[in-house]
Amino acid sequence: MEWVERLNDAIGYIEEHLTEEMDYGQLGKIACCSSYHFQRMFTYMAGIPLSEYIRRRKMSLAAVDLQGKNTKIIDVAGKYGYHSPTAFNRAFQSVHGIAPSAVKNEGVSVKSFPPILFKITVKGVEEMNYRIETKDAFRIVGVSVPLHKDIEKNFTAIPPKWQEISMNGTLQRLIGMMDTPLKGVLGVSTCNDTEPWRYYIAVSTSQAKDGLEEYIVPAATWAIFSGEGTNQSIQELERRIVTEWLPTSGYEYGNAPDVEVYLNPDPQNAQYEVWIPVVKNKKH
Repeated sequence: MEWVERLNDAIGYIEEHLTEEMDYGQLGKIACCSSYHFQRMFTYMAGIPLSEYIRRRKMSLAAVDLQGKNTKIIDVAGKYGYHSPTAFNRAFQSVHGIAPSAVKNEGVSVKSFPPILFKITVKGVEEMNYRIETKDAFRIVGVSVPLHKDIEKNFTAIPPKWQEISMNGTLQRLIGMMDTPLKGVLGVSTCNDTEPWRYYIAVSTSQAKDGLEEYIVPAATWAIFSGEGTNQSIQELERRIVTEWLPTSGYEYGNAPDVEVYLNPDPQNAQYEVWIPVVKNKKH
């Protein structure tokens, strides 16, 4: 329950700072995780990206402000961080379906998006099998792409990289370099707030990097979940981990990368593991 309370404390912070540039790092601190993990938890639990939620809340309040007779659109736009009238108009229309100027007319309908309140809902429909493993630091070699601070934008950056290395031979080269007990092609998200965010497609190896990139995955404890299916099924597993397992598990996010382990190369019938870094909740 403490975990959910932290999320609601973060929602309170959002409400208090809607007229300022949102500090995603502070949201992570309130929830006791990285801003990356906070955004992912929020998206899975709320059903919309954090950036979209903040935009809806701002535009909901902006509509109320614009209903004042003497309120200027440019002033309301600036209040919520839109220094370009065009950008404000676009954001407002995307939420309400009308231009800001139309709100001045009586009888015009606008939308209201109240603040979110998180609660635990016990489902228990389908079991989840996992194991807890503590591993020493290990070295990976591969290629990477930068991760955007707005994690929704990463969904358009990562798949093309997988396709690129599949077509240019790099993926097969990486598979041939695997020489440690950790077998499988890895998708590693370095996503804490003390280093650059990157997504590595890599393998665990002792061989020279030879023009590739390398990264040391730190020693950590992971909750490891197994699955099979397509790319959509791994996202569904990650959603269930965050919304069903994590809130009542006695664990919370640890300060280490997220790891996907692809045990076979077939994208339509993949066998994989999802590693979530965890630490024991202080109350357990």
